[in-house]
Amino acid sequence: QGQLVESGGGSVQAGGSLRLSCTASEDTFSRVCIGWFRQALGKEREGVGSVFTGGGLPYYTDIGKGRFTISQDDSKNTVYLQMSSLKPEDTAMYYCAADPRAGPTYCGGGYWGPHDFTIWGQGTQVTVSS
Repeated sequence: QGQLVESGGGSVQAGGSLRLSCTASEDTFSRVCIGWFRQALGKEREGVGSVFTGGGLPYYTDIGKGRFTISQDDSKNTVYLQMSSLKPEDTAMYYCAADPRAGPTYCGGGYWGPHDFTIWGQGTQVTVSS
């Protein structure tokens, strides 16, 4: 079973930026769909975006479009979520997850849902104050 570890969360004022990292074990990172999700207190988990490691282009949901950027560093087995112009409503626990069965087209087209991802990190808290 692979492993994912998120880091980079914290507290920031509205308008600020944070970069989250998702580092995978080597057996997990190779040519796999990595998704970013968030879950606010009392709300359902929602997708932010995804990227297929090894060179895929990122996909963004409506939540992720415009202010969030997904990138990857294959040498570090790490996918990043750069968040800018943060708003109080971005406050949530952020998770990365891996779907080992998805191919690049499925991943890059955003056809997935949270239930497709079988390997989850522990999450990292992001708190945005007004």
